[in-house]
Amino acid sequence: METVTNLKMFLNGEFVESASTKWMDVYDPSKGEVIAKTPCCTSDEVEQAIAAAKAAFPAWSNTPVARRVEILYKFRDLLIRDMDELTYILCREHGKNWDEARGDILKVKEPVEVACGAPSLMMGESLMNVTNGFDSVLYREPMGVFAGIVPFNFPAMIPMGWMMPMCIATGNTLVLKAASMTPMTCLKMAELLVEAGLPKGVVNIVTCSRNEANIFLTHPDVVGVTFVGSTSVGLHVYSTAAANGKRVQCLCEAKNHALVLRDAPIERTVAGVLNSSFGCAGERCMALPVVVVEEAIADAFVAEVLRQIKDKKIGPAYDKTTDLGPVVSASHKQSILNWIQKGIDEGAELVLDGRDVVVPGYENGFFVGHTVFDHVTPEMTIGQEEIFGPVLCIKRVKNFEEGLAVMNSNPFANGSVIFTQNGYYAREFTKRTHGGMTGVNVGIPVPAGMFPFCGHKRSFFGDLHALGKDGLRFYTESKVVTTRWFNEDELRNTSVGTWDGAL
Repeated sequence: METVTNLKMFLNGEFVESASTKWMDVYDPSKGEVIAKTPCCTSDEVEQAIAAAKAAFPAWSNTPVARRVEILYKFRDLLIRDMDELTYILCREHGKNWDEARGDILKVKEPVEVACGAPSLMMGESLMNVTNGFDSVLYREPMGVFAGIVPFNFPAMIPMGWMMPMCIATGNTLVLKAASMTPMTCLKMAELLVEAGLPKGVVNIVTCSRNEANIFLTHPDVVGVTFVGSTSVGLHVYSTAAANGKRVQCLCEAKNHALVLRDAPIERTVAGVLNSSFGCAGERCMALPVVVVEEAIADAFVAEVLRQIKDKKIGPAYDKTTDLGPVVSASHKQSILNWIQKGIDEGAELVLDGRDVVVPGYENGFFVGHTVFDHVTPEMTIGQEEIFGPVLCIKRVKNFEEGLAVMNSNPFANGSVIFTQNGYYAREFTKRTHGGMTGVNVGIPVPAGMFPFCGHKRSFFGDLHALGKDGLRFYTESKVVTTRWFNEDELRNTSVGTWDGAL
């Protein structure tokens, strides 16, 4: 057993011991052992973090944007320098395999690079002589203190990629509630921000329960909240924070579907599906847990799925040959096992059962093997609700129209995918699918950081999505300034050139 570390909160530029008497366990999911304890910060400590961010805002927002992004440039270089260390920390606390964990870190680097373009992105608009003698200019201004509420599944990308870079590049300050199950990567990146020269109070990090996190939703010094997590909690965050006059974006659950048409190359399509369905052990909102397959090729498709899964290695996260690592916790493993039993009870055909997987030397790890259900019908909840684990459901349909209808009947609409070589059906699909992020022969249609992460329906609540130009707008407020300068004659004639806002 390794020594268990007591983690600290990051407050006003320093790592500070919490006064809390309640601590939450952080596990190594590959071993099933506690490796750290993180504090359930008190309400007073959460308010201290908000106060630190508020105090830092005037000087930081007044810092020229070119100077602000210099720190992000340095932070980017430090990410590259410490890539292996960060990857290992993420593997240990989350359970993603080495390449997936490295990808999580790289998904911080990418939005940081986009945010480094803030000097250009924040440029406003102007019109000289909007009416005789009057000029108007639109500026984008920082707003104040933002709060970020973070899930466990992307310990690096979500807090330090989706939330931090654009928030601080545009001149705001930030308080992050890191995920209590996976806080170590985020806290390590805070060390890099300090090394990069970030002033005190611009970014603050706490870990706490939902009770303390509720402070963000009502606190008068918080101007906006960005949240990633379940739909039920997202609805609470959105309705409460919006009712208190805050800008809000809530990225929530998903049940992404793929449609496989009969002309799709089966071997290549299955490879893309498996990467999307079982990558990160299915613990991502852009996983592909349901595949809708035309009946004409369904048997061949399922057979190819089973054939390719045989070559996938299940093992500890930090073994670089591992394909499928553990899920994040014992309780989450049990939830997935319950869903598998639910699928059996609902009458789906379990063609591959991953419930009894044991990894030699890691018998206490939280492993669930690849699990595949066939003949999943629309009324089965296993094919409609988010499982967040390595479980793939196959739905069989007669044709394109039936497949699209099955997909669009789902209440979630984060992503959707079609596999086909038919241009007409591909175009129809992209026009008519409800998915906010759509792929054509792309299993994981996650856009690059210069585009927004745009879920639809019950996968998102708010007006402005994370990342891209939406992210820039979310973290800035528009101000329009109209000016008029007078010559000597006009100064003497007060009736000339009165502005009433009309052209």
